[in-house]
Amino acid sequence: MPLSVLDQGQRLAVLDEIFAKTAEPLIITDRNNLIVAVNHAFMRITGYREGEVLGRDPKILASGKLDSETYRAMWQSLVRRGEWQGEIWDRAKSGTTFPRWARISVLRNAEGGVENYVCILGDMPEHGEGVARIAFLAQHDSLTKLLNRAALDAQLHLAVSRASRLASQVAVLLIDLDRFKNINDTLGHDVGDRLLEAVAARLTESVRASDIVARLGGDEFVVVLPDIENALSVAGIASKIKRNLEDIYLVGNHSLYATPSMGVALYPMDGADPDALLKNADTAMYHAKSAGRNTLQFFSAAMNAAAEERSRIETGMRAAIETANLGGSEFQVYFQPQIHLRNHSIVSLEALARWTHPEWGPVPTSQFIPIAEETGLIQPLGDWVFWEACRQLRYFRDSGLRGVRVAVNLSAQQLRYEGLPAVVRGALACYDLAPSDLELEVTEATAMQNPAATISILGQLSDMGIVLSMDNFGTGYSSLSYLKHLPIHRLKLDRSFVKNVETDKEDSAICAATIALSHALGLEISAEGVETEGQRRHLTDLGCDILQGFFYSRPMPAGELLPYLLSFQLGQ
Repeated sequence: MPLSVLDQGQRLAVLDEIFAKTAEPLIITDRNNLIVAVNHAFMRITGYREGEVLGRDPKILASGKLDSETYRAMWQSLVRRGEWQGEIWDRAKSGTTFPRWARISVLRNAEGGVENYVCILGDMPEHGEGVARIAFLAQHDSLTKLLNRAALDAQLHLAVSRASRLASQVAVLLIDLDRFKNINDTLGHDVGDRLLEAVAARLTESVRASDIVARLGGDEFVVVLPDIENALSVAGIASKIKRNLEDIYLVGNHSLYATPSMGVALYPMDGADPDALLKNADTAMYHAKSAGRNTLQFFSAAMNAAAEERSRIETGMRAAIETANLGGSEFQVYFQPQIHLRNHSIVSLEALARWTHPEWGPVPTSQFIPIAEETGLIQPLGDWVFWEACRQLRYFRDSGLRGVRVAVNLSAQQLRYEGLPAVVRGALACYDLAPSDLELEVTEATAMQNPAATISILGQLSDMGIVLSMDNFGTGYSSLSYLKHLPIHRLKLDRSFVKNVETDKEDSAICAATIALSHALGLEISAEGVETEGQRRHLTDLGCDILQGFFYSRPMPAGELLPYLLSFQLGQ
């Protein structure tokens, strides 16, 4: 018996039946991507009735978990290949989100134009990348790839529990982007999403690997800093975040700015549990908004005052460094003589930065140097001091001073710069100075940060004929196995041991041992902070080579120091 062939009407009826009863959700859209048909499985899973979705864009199902890059890749594949498949997250009418494996095909007419799009929403694969992707999205924000709210809660609970055991502190920073809604409203959500992705990347770069960065939703982010040393150190990190976030963003053809308003709550003083910390950080953030935006507010009033003072100093210092490079006068280099005990002569002048603000007056180095180190301003400040010290030494030479070199401190940032030897050569050539005219000091802690790189850079400087000193010796954790390889010529006793060398047996023993070690290694040794005749006599008896401190001279600007230096030389 011959097989019967379905006529056109029968075929359409069968296809309609298959479409209606297929167990997987089906969506058909027209060439404009507007829904023209859905099946019963679609209505069962999403909760939408057919009449609620016909004529609408499928984006009504969007959960917000997929980034704009995924949608761009999907449409590129549909245009080029006529098909696409991948994981999507949809949102049901009830608000519940769910993952599906979407397979989309393009149906074309006889002329090759797009007629319809057919989408099958299948089950997710039970192995491989699909499972890993679901696990990742369960803990991370789909747009920025940062931790989501659920993962943040878990991580913050762990941080607080650990801090409770160790009696340490935890800081919670809640960050909201200023006027982000304007960007979304005027430039569109795609531009807004790409900006949020860029903000997330900068946030991650601004903190340590052990810190926690999460997106709460919208334009709100959270940074958790576990095991902070003290509350004011949070202000330093927040300042770095602020600088990084407020810099210009290039998104497509747009140049955008996204300044942050930040609120900080500290465990345990501002809250004993994660919920309280987040709530109080949010309160502080709204205070930052009301204070003019693009600023930081602590939940504690006392901490706000300290953070504002720190910010004031940082802002003033940035401006002062800029004007110093243009010939401004807020920063000056003062010099303090170093006296060699063998012949009671001045062998070196330590260059020291001094800052006098036009409104605040003199700013103590104990205030601005730590902030300069935390913010990275120590590098431009150190560079300026180095060049200014060389310029002043040329002035001393031209004024008749001979046999005295200038000593300049190098920061960790300067020492990490591979081109430092070339910079030093350039400065010496610029002011017609010999390498022996220059002494460079590095602290013990700085030298030990990256011993191999330190040995390489200092080796090049030593080969040039520059005298090298290790400052603050005895206060760090240097390894003697590295110390013997460092091409240094002098160790410098820290003032903390000199202060009580006459009365404290331990300090006296440390000084004696360090002097003996220095001489055994063939190095000179100097001591800073010498203020009394008793200290001078005691260190002389121990065999110290060079002394520096108020006992001989306070630090002075070049104009005041020159007469002292010339009279000192004449008195020899």
